[in-house]
Amino acid sequence: MIVTFTVNPSLDRTVTVDRLVFEDRAYILSRSEDAGGRGINASRVIHSFGGKTLALLTGGGSTGTKIEKFLAKSGFPSEAMRIENESRTNLTISDRQGLAIKLNELGPPISADELKQLYNLLEAVIGKASWLMICGSIPPGVPPHFYCELITLARSRKVKTLLDTDGEALIHALETHPTVIKPNLQEAERLLGTVLITKSQFLQAVDRIRAMGAESVILSLGSRGAIAKDASHTWEVIPPRVDALSPIGAGDALAAAFVWAMDRKNTFADAARWGVAAGTASAILPGMQFANLQQTKEIYKQVEVKPLD
Repeated sequence: MIVTFTVNPSLDRTVTVDRLVFEDRAYILSRSEDAGGRGINASRVIHSFGGKTLALLTGGGSTGTKIEKFLAKSGFPSEAMRIENESRTNLTISDRQGLAIKLNELGPPISADELKQLYNLLEAVIGKASWLMICGSIPPGVPPHFYCELITLARSRKVKTLLDTDGEALIHALETHPTVIKPNLQEAERLLGTVLITKSQFLQAVDRIRAMGAESVILSLGSRGAIAKDASHTWEVIPPRVDALSPIGAGDALAAAFVWAMDRKNTFADAARWGVAAGTASAILPGMQFANLQQTKEIYKQVEVKPLD
């Protein structure tokens, strides 16, 4: 089973407009609501691929109740630990040309007692897991080393970890040697304090990130694919050219499909290929939608993997 852990889930509101322009009106074409957060999105993709997954999350106030109701209809099991403060709401506005604006709330404060309960919730199920995906930001006030405790717990139970986060939480978590981390370009630039533009800079970046503690790295480059590096080899994973309608969420699909493939005992390079295929296939779809297995297979056939060693 693949367990996903989302300490800072959201109610995701998505609005699609005819065009995004400054100082002129746009017309709303559609709008929707759903449970969101990187871990929840990952569970959604894994479930659609036929994988077994459990989503763990927090839920506070009426917004948290809405999130739980959406998840009850998702088809995969989830368990929410109730917190005192209101869960956050995120807003995505996208147009038909593929432009998007994502506005995220920071999230609710979570007390030390609530974090302990959340840790206990994970501890109760971690023994059934093969992978733990620790996904998304931590809310204000949560200690930046919180993810370190989760990675250490997983390692003590021989469970592999994928970490998909940013900022201080990422910096601290690297000290506990997660199995894989999946930064996007902007997250890697913040982590390393430098601008990354060329392929040689991407290669230097994955080397530096591994030296900081990650066992393996998948550097997500959006439409340019990814650079994937484990202890032995480095690969460039190149997607086909597509017309992306909504690239937001593609990174979540990449992470989910990668872990799904690794859980099926695929090679690291092939799992990265599945990840890039899922991210690309999801970016083609309008709004916050995720490609299913058949849609991903069609793109997978067109993804190229080049060894760079």
